[in-house]
Amino acid sequence: MATAENDKRRIQMADIARLAGVSTSTVSRALNGSTLINEETRQRITELARSLNYSINLSAKNLRLGDNRTIGVVIPFDRKTRQHVSDPFFLGMLGSLADALTDRQYDLLLSRVDAEHLDDLAGLYDTGRASGIIVIGQWGHHDQLNELAVRRVPFVVWGAQLPRQLYCSVGSDNLSGGMLATGHLLELGRQRIAFLGDTTLPEAAQRYEGYLLAHRKHGVPVDPRLHIPTSFTAAEAQAAMQAFLDQGIPLDGIFAASDLIAMNAMGVLAAHGLDVPRDVSVVGYDDIEAAAHCHPPLTTIRQPIDMAGAAMVECLLAMIEGQRPESRILATSLKIRSSTCPAP
Repeated sequence: MATAENDKRRIQMADIARLAGVSTSTVSRALNGSTLINEETRQRITELARSLNYSINLSAKNLRLGDNRTIGVVIPFDRKTRQHVSDPFFLGMLGSLADALTDRQYDLLLSRVDAEHLDDLAGLYDTGRASGIIVIGQWGHHDQLNELAVRRVPFVVWGAQLPRQLYCSVGSDNLSGGMLATGHLLELGRQRIAFLGDTTLPEAAQRYEGYLLAHRKHGVPVDPRLHIPTSFTAAEAQAAMQAFLDQGIPLDGIFAASDLIAMNAMGVLAAHGLDVPRDVSVVGYDDIEAAAHCHPPLTTIRQPIDMAGAAMVECLLAMIEGQRPESRILATSLKIRSSTCPAP
């Protein structure tokens, strides 16, 4: 019964939003009396709600004003890549956040929001379901996140620190990580190093910038054909690697924007009769648990995921208490395993 009632409420809120020409989060804020919504819009939405016999949940509002010990954790859903919650990086981050929240005696509420409509994540806060929000990833929507910060929605983002950023972020030092990975391959004598990743996304873009800087530092020119665009999904990484090899462009090294991309690229290389690490040395990024157990074990850049959860929770709780925490960049390190070796 409770589930059916919740479904009914969601459908009605979507109807109100469609009729009013606003987002569902705007409807939520208006029905809860938020001063962020102008009076005319609030009245229009309230009248629509009454015409649909929509019952405003005042208990949720009262819960938010009281001692709500639930934090919303949002993993945006990108319809283009369809990256699943079961992605090993997401699972590692969720584990880190769960541990950090448990230590502070908070509950975790996991949610997915369309990456094209990050404004909707404010509904978790406005309806009182969560006292604050942690967003895993910027997904190329820096401006939307800035708009949420202007509205004073309490949230922290795992991602890159960007110019003119108004919100608090916690992330790894992607630039340094990119330099470490590429520098390692160059020091091994690799001269034709491919980069696999989607540079339209902030974190991957910074890792690629580190890749370019390392080449400049070592005086090695970059062949633009060695940039292989791919999302963070296994299927697209395999397809991108396959398409590249079909062109016959020579390479002797790979720096992948994630371990998942790297491991799938290694599978395609093996299918083409190329030995890793002798023919092509490979470096990933993240240091997920599987990286140490694949064949061969993957050299990678370690993001301090164990520290990430605690850092994001600390920043968010400070924000909820009215403080303005600074964004944080966590150090990365190189973990050398068997997927890299000196050039023959």
